[in-house]
Amino acid sequence: MDDEKIRAAFEKEGITTDIKCPEAFAIAEKYGVSKTEVARYCNTHGVKIRACQLGCFK
Repeated sequence: MDDEKIRAAFEKEGITTDIKCPEAFAIAEKYGVSKTEVARYCNTHGVKIRACQLGCFK
């Protein structure tokens, strides 16, 4: 999934400046992308991941 598709998924889900870890997991599952892709997108676009579970996202 490319950045544009992840951006569209975030927009559809109402994610703008931050996301909670369970929300990131759910988006990855719902849109068929890896958690790593979601994390990479967040890191490169300044979206903060909050309430991280088990250090999956940094």
